[in-house]
Amino acid sequence: MTYFDVISPGLLSTLQDGGRFGYEDKGVPPSGVLDELSFAIANALVGNHPGTGAIEFTLTGPSLRLCGDGYCFFSVTGDFSATLNDAPCATYQNHRMHPGDILSIQRVISGARGYLSISGGFAVPPVLGSVSTLMRAQLGGVNGHPLRKGDRLPVAPQRHSVCHGVRAERILPQMEKRAVRVVWGPQDDYFDDEARASFLTQTYTLSPQCDRMGYRLKGSPLAHVKGFNIISDAICAGSIQIPGDGQPIVAMNDRQTTGGYPKIATVIRADLARLGQMKPGDPIRFEAVSVEKAEDLWQGRQKILAQKLAALNKKVLAACP
Repeated sequence: MTYFDVISPGLLSTLQDGGRFGYEDKGVPPSGVLDELSFAIANALVGNHPGTGAIEFTLTGPSLRLCGDGYCFFSVTGDFSATLNDAPCATYQNHRMHPGDILSIQRVISGARGYLSISGGFAVPPVLGSVSTLMRAQLGGVNGHPLRKGDRLPVAPQRHSVCHGVRAERILPQMEKRAVRVVWGPQDDYFDDEARASFLTQTYTLSPQCDRMGYRLKGSPLAHVKGFNIISDAICAGSIQIPGDGQPIVAMNDRQTTGGYPKIATVIRADLARLGQMKPGDPIRFEAVSVEKAEDLWQGRQKILAQKLAALNKKVLAACP
């Protein structure tokens, strides 16, 4: 058996995959990775399916020792520094790791989150079809909790031979400095023209109350014209609720599935990865686009990503000497 021994877990490291879908009517959010771009590239570098479970870490990464009787390939994405046996280890590149080797992922350089993928993935049983960790319900991952010192993460058998030393283009969503794009609604009629204009023209700050469930923002309060209570309805990733204090709350992947505050706008899917790389203290502005524009942006991004992943897979899975 080959496994990782957790020497140090980092600030918040959880096992995540593409998400747990089909259970929101039961109150179970999808969870899953917050930056699907960095996640997909990490998996492609080790020959995995794009949705294979990986370790998502926040601000500081884990230190892990490979144990057992087999080697594995790994990759780290996100803007972090890392070492392998105390020697610098390049991110956005795959590496071979042997039993006894220690991988240490240190502090973030920019953004908030990074990803560690290994060839074949982690041998962790899925819960409701996903290995994603939902901490507040203790579902998925390693017994439903973040990585802890002394945890063992079993390594699944490697399905493909992997070319060693393949590099990928660094895609860092946090480097795009433009406003985060939104579509209005579904309850933007709870706000007058002045409040909607204030929402788009001011710069908010992410408060310390930011986690995988949601981001609380700080700025000039937005006034409601119809009150701040509605009959609870569905909340999706990127829903921006405005509670009674007028300060926005952006719903993230571990969100509650329904809510009773009006939602002034919703972050478009093409910008969710950039949102996932934000951390407390970061500034954030919003720009409104049409639903049609949001769909075009998503389709265009997915087309470019598919081309990049296909080219990378061709390199990683090629016959190597």
